[in-house]
Amino acid sequence: MAELSREHNVSTALIYRWRAKFGGMDASLMKRMKELEAENARFKKMYAEERIKAELRQEALEGKL
Repeated sequence: MAELSREHNVSTALIYRWRAKFGGMDASLMKRMKELEAENARFKKMYAEERIKAELRQEALEGKL
């Protein structure tokens, strides 16, 4: 592991984390996982934006009452 980490200029801990996360996956599964992570990030951003809008609407309604 030490030689591999020096060769790619990363820490051995990072290699072990990658192995734990991606171990046993083939390229298509890793690609799909990356796509799902990107989609999840988009959904989280959309939710946050909609939550802010809802809070602004609520504040505006409370101000009008």
